[in-house]
Amino acid sequence: GTGSASVRVTQDLQMLSGLPPLAREGDRFDATLTLRNTTARALTLKAMLTGKPAGEGAKLIELPAQTLTLAAGAASEVRWPVQVPAGTQRIDWEGAAVETTGSAPLRDRLKITQAVLPAVPVRVWQASLQPLEGMLSMPVAPPADALRGGFGNAGGVQVTLQPRLTGALPGLRRFFQTYPYSCLEQKTSRAIGLRDAAAWAMLRDEAAGYLDSDGLANYFPPSPGAAPRGSDRLTAYLLATAHEAGWAWPDATRDAMLAGLTAFVEGRIERRFYAPRADLDLRKLAALEALARYGRVQPRMLGSVAWTPAAWPTSTLLDAWGLYRRAEGLPERAARLDEVQRLLRSRLVAGGTTLKFSTEADDDVWWLMDGPDSNAARLVLAAATASAASADNPAWKEELPLLVSGALARQRRGAWLTTTANLWGVLALERFAARFERVPVTGRSTLQLGTTTRTQDWKAAPEGSTMSLPWASGTPPLLATHEGTGRPWLAVQTLVAVPLQAPLFAGYRIARSVTAIERKLPDAWSRGDTLRVRLEIEANADMTWVVVSDPVPTGATLLGSGLGRDSAIATQGEKREGRGMGSGSAYEERSFEAWRGYYEWLPRGKYVVEYTLRLNASGRFGLPPTRVEAMYAPETFGELPNAALEVRP
Repeated sequence: GTGSASVRVTQDLQMLSGLPPLAREGDRFDATLTLRNTTARALTLKAMLTGKPAGEGAKLIELPAQTLTLAAGAASEVRWPVQVPAGTQRIDWEGAAVETTGSAPLRDRLKITQAVLPAVPVRVWQASLQPLEGMLSMPVAPPADALRGGFGNAGGVQVTLQPRLTGALPGLRRFFQTYPYSCLEQKTSRAIGLRDAAAWAMLRDEAAGYLDSDGLANYFPPSPGAAPRGSDRLTAYLLATAHEAGWAWPDATRDAMLAGLTAFVEGRIERRFYAPRADLDLRKLAALEALARYGRVQPRMLGSVAWTPAAWPTSTLLDAWGLYRRAEGLPERAARLDEVQRLLRSRLVAGGTTLKFSTEADDDVWWLMDGPDSNAARLVLAAATASAASADNPAWKEELPLLVSGALARQRRGAWLTTTANLWGVLALERFAARFERVPVTGRSTLQLGTTTRTQDWKAAPEGSTMSLPWASGTPPLLATHEGTGRPWLAVQTLVAVPLQAPLFAGYRIARSVTAIERKLPDAWSRGDTLRVRLEIEANADMTWVVVSDPVPTGATLLGSGLGRDSAIATQGEKREGRGMGSGSAYEERSFEAWRGYYEWLPRGKYVVEYTLRLNASGRFGLPPTRVEAMYAPETFGELPNAALEVRP
């Protein structure tokens, strides 16, 4: 026999959200709710909407209630004009609708969380890190064109006082917290660098999906059935940093990556990527160093690597040092350890306060995610490890404080330039603090900027704290005083919001234009219009791992993802022109914040990339700059300011 059943579920009064999931500080938009009457009678309704911005002292957004009548089976929108307040990271909205008549009135309610980003990002303008002993006076002032106002939207002075160096690194924490890009290396560096256990647990679950059939990791998840394209260099980095941090990949994922690196070193598989010079030996030594951490190195594996340490970049010397320190039974182990350390010492530039190498011009192997900054951090880490090992030169222990100071002096505005350098820096400073910082801090530390004073009581808060001081009128100095034992670390950051007034081109030039695909009005944008963004990029040099990031207006939807309510017709004719736009394209990220394209290889030349979006919200929306950046050589970039976008209802 056969049978069937039909079930229809409905709700007499429905409230649906039209609030954009993401907005920017200062945006003006129409907060929209849709009310639907599914009954057979007319309803007179009262609609209410309230927003609660996150943060202490934030004012509630109370909007006036609206009354409307809905016919049977009808639906209608209710709108409130809203301006997004500054200094908040989210707004918790609560909407409600209730029938105004009857003994058992119908009602519905909803809760929506809206993320808030700055239209003009707050950035570190000045940064300082030093031990505090006695009294210190430090000049601090924002640039003349910086926005002025409360701490949230226009910056201020952020001061961290910590008893140990590892805690006094707000610049590194801020770097990782605000870093916008999201390949596997960057997710890993961020999770470990912030010691974010929740992010690491999620990454452990996802990691297997990044591996190719040989066990090597890709920067982005590979397409099903794609040829193996995993990177030996990325795989070695993932294994080495996790081991150094004391964190573990899942057994199956770890074993697959180790098997892939072993096959690469032994020549059973090969990977070819763009490189400006021969780098196979460099990549093999990085892989061997990672394998040595897990006890997987055999002496025969070194047979395919020519021993020419004087010709290697400093990053490879550090790999060789780690390899021979960890893998016992290697031929000529003691002699090669001595040779590597002697070469490293010979490259250190004497004098000054910054840790520099005489070979820095050849050390910037950005296509392998290495450079002078990461070399300085890794040297500190290796020296801290060697200082406790009898097999290595004990003189590193005496030099270590100078190496730490020199590595920190390489920072720019409180952090190094790349994710890899910052993660190695975090791990190196953790190792240094664990071995050398043992003097407790007691007493009281006081900060003063203008009329604002903050106090750190070390008995009440022995682990220190971070304090924010708003800009004072005029340009008074920051005064810091410590009364008590020990020398707390004082980290000062001046945070400012400076609008970009003109394009910045340092290796990349950008032009941005917008054309209408479907438009209600010929001279204005309206809600529901579809438009196409065209980015024209000119690159001055060949680069690997380049990202193009273009902001999306509040409430807009990027088309072409294939999801529901998408439009295949609207996206027809989108262009991708240039040598790297096709074969070099690794991943496209489509979020409420931005459209981003990641390119494994972007050679010198001119490029065009287009994407399509639909405007779903009305109002006036600020847009951050469009940016093109070489992720592992971030001093090569281009940035273009964007005007605010007006959208009519």
